[in-house]
Amino acid sequence: MIKSKFSIKDLENLSGIKSHTIRIWEKRYNLLEPDRTDTNIRTYDLDALRKILNVSYLKNAGIKISTIANLTTSEIENQVRNLAERNNKNDHAVQELKLAMVNFDQFMFQRVYDSVLKEVGFSGVFYDLFIPFLEELGYLWQSKTINIAHEHFISHLIKQKVLINLESVQYQSAKNDDKVYVLFLPENEMHDLGLLFLNYELLKKGCKTIYLGASMVLDALPYFKDKGTNPTYITYITVQPTEKELPSFLKKFNRKVAKKDDVELWVLGHLAQKIKAKDIQSNQTVFKGISEVIDRIPELIES
Repeated sequence: MIKSKFSIKDLENLSGIKSHTIRIWEKRYNLLEPDRTDTNIRTYDLDALRKILNVSYLKNAGIKISTIANLTTSEIENQVRNLAERNNKNDHAVQELKLAMVNFDQFMFQRVYDSVLKEVGFSGVFYDLFIPFLEELGYLWQSKTINIAHEHFISHLIKQKVLINLESVQYQSAKNDDKVYVLFLPENEMHDLGLLFLNYELLKKGCKTIYLGASMVLDALPYFKDKGTNPTYITYITVQPTEKELPSFLKKFNRKVAKKDDVELWVLGHLAQKIKAKDIQSNQTVFKGISEVIDRIPELIES
C-alpha cells in the first residue's frame, strides 16, 4: 500500500530539516498544516511532504525561509523549477526520486531519469543522481522512514536502467584481451547495483570482463587464474562479509584464490571503507569508489 501519512520525523529524514525547525516554521509562518491524531500527534500527507522537500531545496539554494513562507505552494514549485534549470538540478532530481519512491510512481521516476540523462548521459546519471540517492536510501531504511517494499521498488527501477545501458556495451570488442577483470560479490552479498555499473564502465573503457554477480563462493574463483586469463578480481562489499569478518575474508581470498601475490584483488563498497590498513595484503587494493577504479584503468590498458 502507498504510504500516504508521514510523521514529523519522516519529514525530517526525507528533507534534512530538523523536526523542531519544522514545528517553528508551522507556528511562525503557517508553512504546513498537519493533521493530528486522537493523541495530538502530527501527521502529514504527500502534499506536505512535497512542499517540505521543495522548501528544503530553496533553503539550500540560499533563499530565506521568511521569503519562502510568503510564496504560495504553486509559486514555490515554480521557483524550484526555475532554480533547477539554472543550477543544482541534480539536488532537485534526488528529491524527486524520493517522492517517486515513496509514492511508488514509476512514471515520475522515468521523467526524472530522462531529464538528467539528457543533460549528462548515463554515467552522469549514475554518479550525479543514483549514487547520492542510494546513499540517502540507506539512511532512510535505517531510520525506518521507508520499508523494504520502497527499497525493492526503486532499486529494481535503477537496476533496469543499468542493465539496458550495460547491454549497449556488452558485445563490443575489448581493446585489451591480455587482461581480464573478474567481477563478483562475496558469499551472501546480494547488492549488485554498484558492481553492475562498474562492469558497464569497464566495458565502456574497452576492458574485457567476466561478470559473476551475487554470492560467489571463493572456491570457484581459482578457475580463471588456472586457465591463464591473467585476472584481476574485483568485489563490491555492501553488507557481507560483516566488518568483523573482513580480515578473515581477505586472508581467505589469498589462501584459496591468489595463493601467490601475483593475483590482484580490488575491493570497494560501503563496508570496504571499514577495512583496516594492517589487514590489507600486498596484492589487495581498497578503492573509495567506482570512479577511482576507472581512473586506474587507462594506464593498465596502455601498459
